[in-house]
Amino acid sequence: MQIIETVEAMKAQVAAWKSEGLTVGLVPTMGSLHEGHESLMDAARAACDKVVASVFVNPIQFGPDEDYDAYPRDIERDAAICERHGVDAVFHPSVEEMYGPAYNTYVVMETLTDALCGASRPGHFRGVCTVVTKLFNIVQPDRAFFGQKDAQQLAIIKRMVADLNMNVKVVGCPIVREDDGLAKSSRNVYLSPEERQAALVLSRAIRAGEEAVRGGERDAAVVKALMTGIIEAEPAARIDYVEVVDGATMQPTDRIGESALAALAVYIGTTRLIDNFLYEEGE
Repeated sequence: MQIIETVEAMKAQVAAWKSEGLTVGLVPTMGSLHEGHESLMDAARAACDKVVASVFVNPIQFGPDEDYDAYPRDIERDAAICERHGVDAVFHPSVEEMYGPAYNTYVVMETLTDALCGASRPGHFRGVCTVVTKLFNIVQPDRAFFGQKDAQQLAIIKRMVADLNMNVKVVGCPIVREDDGLAKSSRNVYLSPEERQAALVLSRAIRAGEEAVRGGERDAAVVKALMTGIIEAEPAARIDYVEVVDGATMQPTDRIGESALAALAVYIGTTRLIDNFLYEEGE
């Protein structure tokens, strides 16, 4: 397995693979890899001839008061995980390599970025769309693999690919959870033992909301109130948002129809965690 640090070298390696008629899968990450990332690598390995995992903590998707400086970084550990899961190349550029001193081009999406994390983290998806576009241009993947835990991000990237006629298939992969239900996240390492226990309120709320919907509840306000009440009963939890939105537009909805996303973001202490479930009629 290679660790590639420059855009030029990454493009050259992909060009060599493509000249042999090989397909390329991309798993974009910010490192601090866990079993959720590993599931994406395994899906890419099963579907593609060659697999690239990017490890890049993207500064332009962090707000001024967010955890960019504290975000965990350990490229040796991450590279070892990638190698165990059959990754052929880790793309690990510096910030300077990705964004030169005169950098001035950004990808901005409207509507889908207005709600949920887009509302509470202004500019976040501008940074996500920009870095993902750059990664797609550099790696030229046939398929790119993203986790359902970041459901809004997945919907936005799918729309961006369709709107901009990008030649890549975006593959969404299921949320990976701990045995006790907590969704895997790189930010889980921030939690103290007491906070880690309190964080289970997220998955309890998601499970209750999902059971209500699958049991026939179609009033979004009822589902939202159910999940909100569970979270508010946990003293260590502070709600950023609890919303039920249309699964395609990410806009709030009164009635749960053919596709709906119930999503929440909650602070446990100072750590912001997200979780969700997607309901699609006929599942």
